[in-house]
Amino acid sequence: MRRSLPDERPVGLTIAGSDSGGGAGVQADLATMAAHGVYGTSVVTAVTAQHTRGVERSFVLPVEEVEVQFEAVRDDFAIGAAKTGMLATTEIVETVADRAGEFAFPLVVDPVMVATSGDRLLEPAAERAYEELIAEATVVTPNADEAAVLTGIDVEDGASAREAGERLCELGSDAALIKGGHVPGETVRDVLVTDERTVTFEHPRVDTDATHGSGCTLAAAITARLARGDDLETAVGLATDFLARAIRYHYDVGQGPGAVNHAVELRNDAARERTAEAVRTVVDRFVAADVSPLIPEVGTNVVGATPYAETVAETAAVEGRITRTLSGVKPNRGVRFGASSHVARFLLVAREFHPELRFAANCRFDADVEDALEDLDWSVAEYDRAAEPDDVTETEGSTMEWAARRTLGDREELPVAVIDRGDVGKEATTKLVATDAETLAERTLVLCDRLE
Repeated sequence: MRRSLPDERPVGLTIAGSDSGGGAGVQADLATMAAHGVYGTSVVTAVTAQHTRGVERSFVLPVEEVEVQFEAVRDDFAIGAAKTGMLATTEIVETVADRAGEFAFPLVVDPVMVATSGDRLLEPAAERAYEELIAEATVVTPNADEAAVLTGIDVEDGASAREAGERLCELGSDAALIKGGHVPGETVRDVLVTDERTVTFEHPRVDTDATHGSGCTLAAAITARLARGDDLETAVGLATDFLARAIRYHYDVGQGPGAVNHAVELRNDAARERTAEAVRTVVDRFVAADVSPLIPEVGTNVVGATPYAETVAETAAVEGRITRTLSGVKPNRGVRFGASSHVARFLLVAREFHPELRFAANCRFDADVEDALEDLDWSVAEYDRAAEPDDVTETEGSTMEWAARRTLGDREELPVAVIDRGDVGKEATTKLVATDAETLAERTLVLCDRLE
């Protein structure tokens, strides 16, 4: 008989409604907790029949059924943190508020009060009861509409968000996170207010309507981080990063806009070794074929991004690049994550406009390479460093971001190559980009053959 090896995990609790569509509610909370390495438990307050297009029906559980779930969970589990979601009625809000007074662990209150359409979901008495629950909260996480209901303050900018957060802290919450998803603008700003300070977390707005369940997911991520022992500011920062990625790379499911991807970071981490191996395969093919004619003076790097990469640390590349030798080409060291700065930053910004791009390599550029590109009739883009603004030139590491935005920002067609004609002290190069490693390798070898 095999011996077991128990997997110890912190425990989180969600007190919320069930979403049959899986994008929000208890289902989203448990999936998010699991993605953060936390064992999730639940107290279900209501059962909803819904999908990616909306809610068909809702049934609120009797208070007695809610209470017995509380007893079952509290009797057996050492809860590290809890959150609330849809509480549905005045009686349930009051019940949870009474129970919260006994909690010896952090409580995240997500006040589900206003639908995406703007409709109020709770009767006035229930809204007033929320004040008692907020008084027991470690952090309360309203969106702009919910903050207006709770405080009477219309959240339109950073100043009004801070004012609303301060008002919620006056109600007794240790902190308030005023979410910025409902506030118009190219940047989403989530404002965390405590008695000591105000911190703003910023993320570029994602062009998608697949945001159903985003509030539940964010609150669950904060809860999971708190259960793991993070301080509140760290928990909120990591949770907002998680949500931004989960929305950008949302699930394409159902007939509506889709669903938040609660497992996005798990899948991204799982793809790391495959991505690194793909880069190694490309490097081996370059060495075997001897792509010396394409190696620039600065050397060539091959960069591969994980499927949901957002940072340089999530790109694999050759440490020290590939350089020419007397007998061909050779990588200076092995492949590791974070090894590239120049090409990796270009690829990451290119993914802002073409997120399907995952691989890139920098090659030599001169008149012969330009002729070869024309002969191949590839889609080619280019940028002129002479047009680079002074503030970009003076900021270390910002040229590649500027180059990618200038080259690809308004371009619908995905290019095969991007030309950098260089400048004083800057070698001209060609960047080849592709959605997969095989395509990148084939294109590079075809270009090399054409030069020879």
